[in-house]
Parts: sequence; C-alpha cells; structure tokens
Amino acid sequence: MNVLFLCTGNSCRSLIGEATFNHLAPEGWHAISAGSKPLGRLNSGAVALLEQEGISTEGYYSKSWNDLPLTPDIVISVCGNAANETCPAYLGPVLRSHWGVEDPAHAEGTEEEIRAAFMAAYRILRHRIEQFLVLPLNELKNDRERLKPEMDRIGTLLP
Repeated sequence: MNVLFLCTGNSCRSLIGEATFNHLAPEGWHAISAGSKPLGRLNSGAVALLEQEGISTEGYYSKSWNDLPLTPDIVISVCGNAANETCPAYLGPVLRSHWGVEDPAHAEGTEEEIRAAFMAAYRILRHRIEQFLVLPLNELKNDRERLKPEMDRIGTLLP
C-alpha cells in the first residue's frame, strides 16, 4: 500500500510525514510525498530535525504531484489551517484524509522558538502515524468504509 503525504511546497511537513512513515512502517507499506507547487528543495530545518531523530532523508526530494513514480492508495493532506492556507485536493480514486499541521517553515522568533515549531509539527505527525500503524491494517486496507473514519479521527489527534 502506498501512502502519499501531500501539501503545497513539498519541502517540510509532507517530507516529515513521508520520512517518518517509512521509518516506522511495516513491510508492504510505503510513503511518498509531493506538492501542488513544489519548492524544488527540502527545508533544511526539516532535514536537520529528521536527522536528529535518526530518520534518514536520503533519496528524498521535493516533487510535484504530477511527477509521482506510482499511484497512491491513500492520500493524507498535511496543510495547516492558519494564514488561509489552501490544501491541494488530490484527484483520483484514492482514500483521502486531512491531517492538518501548521507549517514550521513559516515560524518566526528565536532559533529556539523555530526549532520548537519544527519539533511540534514532527511530534504531531509522528503521533498520528503511530496511531495509524496500530490499526488492524491488513483488515482495513481493503475496507475504505471502515478505514476512512479511522483516518479522519487520527487526523484530529494531538500528542
């Protein structure tokens, strides 16, 4: 099963989701990420945080949803709700869920405050991914009517 983490720029939150999911996922599950308007580069703060957490970013890059190497089975949008941010809507016959997270790439303040914003986004995404991975995925992967509400519920959880 392929999970797409989707946002606008594909440099920060979707990268954190992709890398964290792949770090934790069982065999047979794989994440990719993309953006509707990719920045073309990974956010250095996100890369540093993932490396600090022992999560590899090797081979990851910012890409457009038009250039996906495969068709996802599940799409998780991670755009936040602040600053009138509009999350792109992936079209296609996939299960979709929204796991909104505020963008730490736009955090302002001291270096410590900015690092804290990145850590907050990471903790939210990691917690939601962990909650997803404890679901009976072998049962649910072919049962969208049961999986969709679970994914939507997970998208509201905070650590």
